[in-house]
Amino acid sequence: MLETLIGNFRLFLVVFGRLAALFEVAPLFSSEAIPQPAKLGFALFVSVMVLPWVSAAGYPLPAATGQYLLLVAGEVLIGLIMGFFLNLIFAVFQAAGQYFSLQIGFGASEVFDPLAEIEIPLMGQFLNVVGMFTFLVIAGAQKMVLVGVYRSFQAVRAVDLVLGRQFLTRELVAGIGRLFADALTISFPILGTLLLVSVAMGLLAKAAPQMNLLLMGFPFSIGVAFLIMVLAMPFLVGSISRIVDGGFEALNGLFWGLSAARRAGGAP
Repeated sequence: MLETLIGNFRLFLVVFGRLAALFEVAPLFSSEAIPQPAKLGFALFVSVMVLPWVSAAGYPLPAATGQYLLLVAGEVLIGLIMGFFLNLIFAVFQAAGQYFSLQIGFGASEVFDPLAEIEIPLMGQFLNVVGMFTFLVIAGAQKMVLVGVYRSFQAVRAVDLVLGRQFLTRELVAGIGRLFADALTISFPILGTLLLVSVAMGLLAKAAPQMNLLLMGFPFSIGVAFLIMVLAMPFLVGSISRIVDGGFEALNGLFWGLSAARRAGGAP
């Protein structure tokens, strides 16, 4: 009986280490508006809920203390990696706003983002808020718990980080590349329109050099950008939804890729 309790407690620390790290850095949960005891309490609650399932599925624990501590550290690292991949989704919206903030004239105006805890351009914050609301509307938080908890324990163990380190590195580089590609996809309607406005203003300046187009250009660019943003908002929300779903699919693919690397290496 005592050995069973000790084994369950050791397994609980493994599960709690991964989930505590995940909720510490994951989008929404990492906000300073959420108290630290609430984050740890939620991670504790979810750990207790999934512990029987993880125990029934079978999770081998080393008997040596040193190996067990390395296992816990590996589980914490898995949680941090999952949180990093999920944060790439919101980094897309911030990067998209930075692409055209300078063309609008808002390049020097920055606001504090309570989620990222950094100062970002105003348009980046706007797209970040739109992305956050879209994330909640399409049940992104539920998907995060489902993918981050159920799928991760179903597919990934700490040893996979060693056996699949090449695949993990390749996926991290690919995720950063998708960040810039998705950001350009979101910002391209506004960025392309502002490019045409800049060309038109340049031609107008050559045709009528007596006009102060530098003073007139900024209000016109701001008005055009806001108009295009309003007209393109339904398509923008659809693009954000697809990017969020694509981020979860990429994370799920990372899980199964690491699991495949473990099976290819002969580990159980």
